[in-house]
Amino acid sequence: MNVVVLCSGGMDSVVALHWARREHVVVAAVSFDYGAKHNHREIPFAAEQAALAGVRHEIVALDFVNRLFASDLLKNGGEIPEGHYEAANMKQTVVPFRNAIMLAVATGLAESRGAEGLVIAAHGGDHAIYPDCREEFMRAMGDAMRLGTYAEVKLLRPFIAMTKAEIAAAGAKLGVNFGRTWSCYKGGEVHCGKCGTCVERREAFELAGISDPTVYAETGVLPGKPGVS
Repeated sequence: MNVVVLCSGGMDSVVALHWARREHVVVAAVSFDYGAKHNHREIPFAAEQAALAGVRHEIVALDFVNRLFASDLLKNGGEIPEGHYEAANMKQTVVPFRNAIMLAVATGLAESRGAEGLVIAAHGGDHAIYPDCREEFMRAMGDAMRLGTYAEVKLLRPFIAMTKAEIAAAGAKLGVNFGRTWSCYKGGEVHCGKCGTCVERREAFELAGISDPTVYAETGVLPGKPGVS
């Protein structure tokens, strides 16, 4: 199947890119520059990984998101919160309807490039704080994509039943260089080690029993999951 892959440059989407390259024909990898504080750090890694995979890389500018939407993840927002990625304060980093917007654009790209499938790296833990990662939403969006295109573009979610640790393990088997991926929402020179995405990244490598090549500013004890003592 010819597919387009959503690839932000984060570890999950990079694994999805290399998985798709093995299982399908990847006609394009697409990244979105929507004004997030870390876009300038992650998108170059997406471009690098696409080149490594021999895949055409497209960057779509969504300037209106930073201008119109409210989220601390965006440049116009507040400070990125620190702590466990399932903590209530992490909702401050949710960009309203982000996945729907990106999937809509990528679906149009997929049909325009003759692709029958669109790969997204959504996984089992994403739904904790993101409404547009929930199963009900993804099923509905998949239906909309199929019904709204002549090619009946399918939404492919190869990692939906997997944890981030399992994705890390799968990526290791595919030979993914995780040192050339980016997660930190703060977008500094190195990963901060304390924001929700850094905590999730560190936890994934630890649970998978895989050496973490990431340089972190802080490597203290990982915070526990909210409500778990």
